[in-house]
Parts: sequence; C-alpha cells; structure tokens
Amino acid sequence: MSTSNHEADSLAPGEAPDRKQGAPGGVIVLFFIVGFALSMAFGWLVFPKLLYSEKNQPFDFNHKIHMDLVDSGCESCHVFREDGTYAGVPTLAQCADCHQDVQGESKDEEVFVNEYVANEKEVPWLIYSRQPDCVFFSHAAHVKMAEMECKECHGDIGESESLKVYRENRITGYSQDIWGENIAGIRKNTWDGMKMTDCGKCHEERMGSKGPCFQCHK
Repeated sequence: MSTSNHEADSLAPGEAPDRKQGAPGGVIVLFFIVGFALSMAFGWLVFPKLLYSEKNQPFDFNHKIHMDLVDSGCESCHVFREDGTYAGVPTLAQCADCHQDVQGESKDEEVFVNEYVANEKEVPWLIYSRQPDCVFFSHAAHVKMAEMECKECHGDIGESESLKVYRENRITGYSQDIWGENIAGIRKNTWDGMKMTDCGKCHEERMGSKGPCFQCHK
C-alpha cells in the first residue's frame, strides 16, 4: 500500500488531507497586485501626459500691460458685435492702430509688427478654449445676461504677463483647457477645465436645472 493511500485510510470521515499550498498561488497574486498598481499609475499619471502634445503660440503676449492701458477691461479687445455675437480673439485691425511701429524692446513686439502688421497677416493664435464643433456657446448669454465675469471661466488671465504653453489632445485635436489638467476630474478652480459636466453643474447651481441638450448641442 502506498503512503498516500495509508494517509487517506487514517483520516476521519469528511477530513481532508493536510497539504501545504505551493508558492505559485502567492506569486500569481503578487504579480496581479503589482500589475494592477502599474496599470493604474500609467493610466492616471503617465497616459494623460502622453495624450497631449505641446505647442507654442506665434509669439508671447502680456495681458497685464494691455489691461492697464484699456478702459473696459477684457471687452476692450474681446468685443461683442452690434448684433450681440462675440468676436472672440482680436483681429489684426484692432491691434494695428496701436502697433504700427515697434514699441519698447520686446522681441515678441518686434515679431508681431514686422511679421504680421507689416504684412497685414492675421495672427494664427492657438485657441485654448475652442469648443467641439457640435457645441454652441453664447458669450452674450453668460457675460451680458448672467453678468458673469470672464475670470470665472478663464481665470485671472488678465493679470498674466505671458501666455501658457498650448497643450493639444493628440486624438481629438482640442486644447487641454476644455478637459482640465486632472483626468480624474478633480478641480481646484472654476476654470480648471470646461467640460460638459462643468457647464451642467454651473447651470444647475444657478438655474436649478442643467437645461435641455439642444440648448448647447446643435
């Protein structure tokens, strides 16, 4: 009779043999935990950085200097047309009146005057907050009717002395500003991302309702 049969015969009814678990089971669990941790770290920390490419604006721009010189704040340059629509980024004609000649010793001013004003060429600015094509956004409804301040969505950009790096999603082609720096959706300020959920939350807080889909999606 073999040893295993002898052990089985000596066991009480219903009692299982006392067998030690081998190492492979523990190794598999360890690999699973390590793999899961690495996957989470890549997905939450590494992937968001790889997802965006960085681009520089045609030249730098000092908002603070300009804000000190204008009378109506942001609306002095970012104007509303007579029909109430928003003009967006200032055109070359708006800037050229004050920039026919190079002022000061700024290299960026020199680039603007010599490359764009002199050649009557519009500046190809990279728009940080350009929304997807399927979204309609009315600045007049928010600035004029709701009397919201620009910095509630755009931050204190009027006090900035230089432009931040433009970060573009490699898949969608849209700026990181409409998604936010934190992929988890954790926000420190109202301007940390301009996603649909952010708009819906603001509408709900101010109006008691997120509103119908067709209000923004056309």
